[in-house]
Amino acid sequence: MSTGNESAFTLLPDLAVRSLGGAVVWANDESFAEKENLIRPEPSSFSAESFGHKGKVYDGWETRRRRRPGGEAPADDDCDEAVVRLGVPGVIRGVVVDTAWFKGNYPPEISVEAIAVEGYPPADEIAARPGWVPIVARAKVEGDAANAFTVDSERRFTHVRLRMYPDGGVARLRVHGEAKPDLRRLGSGRFDLAALENGGRVTDCSNRFYSSPQNLLLPDRPRIMGEGWETARRRGGGNDWVQVRLAGEGVLDTVEIDTSYFLFNSPGAARLTGRRADGGEVELLPRTTLQPDTRHHFPIDVAEPVTEVRLDVYPDGGFARLRVYGTLTESARAQLAAEPLFGALADDALDRLRDGRQ
Repeated sequence: MSTGNESAFTLLPDLAVRSLGGAVVWANDESFAEKENLIRPEPSSFSAESFGHKGKVYDGWETRRRRRPGGEAPADDDCDEAVVRLGVPGVIRGVVVDTAWFKGNYPPEISVEAIAVEGYPPADEIAARPGWVPIVARAKVEGDAANAFTVDSERRFTHVRLRMYPDGGVARLRVHGEAKPDLRRLGSGRFDLAALENGGRVTDCSNRFYSSPQNLLLPDRPRIMGEGWETARRRGGGNDWVQVRLAGEGVLDTVEIDTSYFLFNSPGAARLTGRRADGGEVELLPRTTLQPDTRHHFPIDVAEPVTEVRLDVYPDGGFARLRVYGTLTESARAQLAAEPLFGALADDALDRLRDGRQ
């Protein structure tokens, strides 16, 4: 485990973010600021004039000052804690504990644990369960800073627990990693192979000046332009592009290129290519003119299965969502079936996947 202000893992999607379906399901205290703020997608904000009946209003999670009976200072092992359900289960590669704007009231130390839970038990039951695995050992943090910690684990988790020693405030909790959804959702039939919630992810792009390309694969329609991916203006030759690893090898039938909310900064055209398992490339959609603020649906008439796609946009600009619809190949289903799941879920999920049942 290491800490720093910036880490390569932050290029991976945030599995805990609210826009992906994450939720802060439990906390032992939220006297000053609500626990739900931890996973808001936008950066934390601050206003010097914002005071409420409980004191300064912070855009984060803040607990009361801990006191022992008689007014004594808290013991070394006293802590406040919050439990977050990931929007998509996955392998965690790193955590960012962002204490933005918390300067005299941030926790001196934190730790993070994770667990895999089947079904939907009550939140307080999850918090009290044994089996939580440390993924960030107790460590010092700085105030008003993005404290980054790498995680060395190949296990699949559904929930994380943040602990503050002894109390204080944290603005945002980012849990970056690779999505590993429930195999029962990928049994057979047509679905979006690029979606983050199905296991797709952006692996590279030409430019991320205005926003993260991972936004392209989020569920639901965007509400504003800032919820998409936008590049800087090009002043030379070439074009911008984004590369996506699919949930598994599949045969594609439709691509949706959504430029919603991009009016005068949408790309003029786009081209989609696929990469086969052997590394060869195949054209899925030739260079095609795009319109601003439009959901484009283009058929793909290519029978060759691919594992990745690359969208080239000409010359630059931004778009809201990328959807790539198709079906998994038999070999892809077998490969997914070989990946471990958690608890009693595994046997049924694997049987369904192998049999091609939903």
